[in-house]
Amino acid sequence: MDTAERPYFETHVFCCTNVRPPGHKRGCCAEGGSEKLRDYMKARVKELGLPSTRVNSAGCLDRCELGPVMVIYPEGIWYGYRTRDDIDEILETHLVGGGRVERLRLTPDQIPPKG
Repeated sequence: MDTAERPYFETHVFCCTNVRPPGHKRGCCAEGGSEKLRDYMKARVKELGLPSTRVNSAGCLDRCELGPVMVIYPEGIWYGYRTRDDIDEILETHLVGGGRVERLRLTPDQIPPKG
C-alpha cells in the first residue's frame, strides 16, 4: 500500500464516557468508571507499542445498559468491560493477537439485562 493511501490510524477504539443524570433508567457508562478505564487503556496501548491504534472517548453509543462499552474499528466489534483485567484481555487478544474475547463481546441482537 502506498503511504498516501495508508490511513493515519489502522485501528480506532471508541470508549463511551457518556454521563447521564443520577438515577436515569438507562444508566450510563460513566457510572461504571468508563473514563478511568479509558485512561488506563490509552496508557496500555502506548506500553504495548501500538502506534497505529487510537483510543478515543465517545459520547453515547446507545448501549447504556450494557456499559461500559467500546467498539473497535475497522472491524466493528463491540465489547462490554468492567475492569482493567478486561481491558488487558481485549488489548492482548484483539489488538495484539487479532482474536476476539468472546466472553466480553456484545452482539447486535443483544438486549440489555432486566433490572
